[in-house]
Amino acid sequence: MTFTATTQIDDAIATITLAGELDASSAPIFRDQIDAVAKASPSRIVLEASGLDFMSSAGLRVLVFAKQKLGTEVDIYLAAAQELIIETLEKTGFDQSVIIVDSYDAAIS
Repeated sequence: MTFTATTQIDDAIATITLAGELDASSAPIFRDQIDAVAKASPSRIVLEASGLDFMSSAGLRVLVFAKQKLGTEVDIYLAAAQELIIETLEKTGFDQSVIIVDSYDAAIS
């Protein structure tokens, strides 16, 4: 499945909607979205991941990049991710660096 990442910024909350397979070939697209969002200086980033089917180590590297670029003052929420994505984060310990929530609404409230 083709990877897509679309961004919307409302009231200092940046939402990046991810869909498809996030792998080495699509990670640069995600990284470009992170770069664009960082320029807007959001207070929070929500990764709406209900349509994300797969994330390789390349996708995880972009998440690490995002955390480093945005710093500790910007929380990163992972919303509605499939269990396989959450397991990947848990196995690497990166689940301690993002806030995992069941729904997009929980991430913006």
